[in-house]
Amino acid sequence: MKRIFLIVLDSFGIGAMPDSESFGDVGVNTLAACATSPHLNIPNMIAAGLGNIEGVTCLPKADAPTGAYARLREASQGKDTTIGHWEIAGLVSANPLPTYPNGFPQEVLDAFEAATGRGCLCNLPYSGTDVIRDYGEAHLDTGKWIVYTSADSVFQVAAHEEKVPLEELYDACHKARNILRGKHGVGRVIARPFVGDKENGFKRTSNRHDYSLEPASETMLDAIKAKGLASIGVGKIHDIFAGIGTTEHVYNKSNAHGMEHTLHYADQDFTGLCFVNLVDFDMVYGHRRDIDGYAKALSEFDAWLPELMAKLGDEDIVMITADHGCDPAYTATTDHTREYVPLLILGKGVKPVGLGTREGFCDIAATVTELLGVEYTTPGKSFAKEVAK
Repeated sequence: MKRIFLIVLDSFGIGAMPDSESFGDVGVNTLAACATSPHLNIPNMIAAGLGNIEGVTCLPKADAPTGAYARLREASQGKDTTIGHWEIAGLVSANPLPTYPNGFPQEVLDAFEAATGRGCLCNLPYSGTDVIRDYGEAHLDTGKWIVYTSADSVFQVAAHEEKVPLEELYDACHKARNILRGKHGVGRVIARPFVGDKENGFKRTSNRHDYSLEPASETMLDAIKAKGLASIGVGKIHDIFAGIGTTEHVYNKSNAHGMEHTLHYADQDFTGLCFVNLVDFDMVYGHRRDIDGYAKALSEFDAWLPELMAKLGDEDIVMITADHGCDPAYTATTDHTREYVPLLILGKGVKPVGLGTREGFCDIAATVTELLGVEYTTPGKSFAKEVAK
C-alpha cells in the first residue's frame, strides 16, 4: 500500500467489554445510544459493514459490505485517550495510569504553584463545563489556576484567555508535565482555556492542548518514520505521542477542520501514514451526554466520507476506528466508558471480509506496518493478508 488514512472517531464505542463493570461501566454502548436518535444517518458506514460487526444489533446489516470490518477488544488496562491511541500504535499497557478520585496530593500542587507563580482552585474530579461555571469567577478575581481531573488519568488546567495569556497557560502545562512523572505520571496534562463571564456564561475555546506522557517504547509511528516514510498527525495525535514519531502535524479546531485537513493530505503525494483524530465526538458530545449531537456528528462524518474515498488511489486505504467509548446515554458518570471499538477498512485494494473480534487494538499497528513494508514488533496480529486483494 502507498497511503493509509487511519481515522480515530474519538470515543466511538460499540458495546461494553466483558470487564466493563470493573471499570464502573454497566451496559454501556455509544453506538446503540446514538442509534436512538432520529438524527443518525450513516448509510456509508452501514454499507461498509458497521452493522455486520459482531455484537452490533442496533443497525441493519449490509448484504454485500463494501469494506472489511471487525470488532476490537482493548488489551490494555484503561479506557482513556492515551492508552487507547498507544495501543492502536502497537503498545499494550498492562497497568493503568494513575487517577485521582480525591484530587491531587498537596506535594503536586505545591510544586505546580512554585513553578508557575499562581495558586490553585478546585483540585477535584469535575466536568469541564461545570468547573468553569463554578470556579470561573473566582479564577478571574484571584488569577489562580483551576486545576481538576476526571475518572481518567489527567491533570487539567483551566484559565480564562483574557486573564492568563495562552502562552502562559501552555508554559504552565509544560511545567506540570515535568512535575507529573514517576508515581504521579498521569497520561495527559491538558490546557483548557475558556472565555466569557458569569453573567453570560463561560465557554471553553478550541485552543486546548494536550501534553502526554512519552510512550514507554517504540510505536508504529517511530518505525514508519525511521523507514523514511511519512508519519503525519492530524488533530491531537502529535500531543498524544508527545511529539514523538511524526514527520509533520497539524492541529484541529473541530471535526470539520480535521476532515478538511485530511482532504488536504489526500491531495498530497506521499507514501506512509496519515493518522487522524476527530475529538468532537468525545469532547463536545460524549462527555456532555448529548445523544443527538453525537448522532449528528456521526452523520456529518458519514456524509463526508465519500469525498475522501474519491481522492484515493488504487494503493490507498482508509481505516476507521476508535480509542474507547463515551456513551452519551450513560448517566452514572460523564466520563469515558470501557467498550469494544469498531474497525472499518475501505479502499479499491480491500477485500470486503469480516474479521471477527480481534484481541487488541494493536492489530491495527501490526497491519499498518505490514502493508507499508515496515518492520515493527508488537503484540498485535496483522490481518493484512486477509484484507489485501
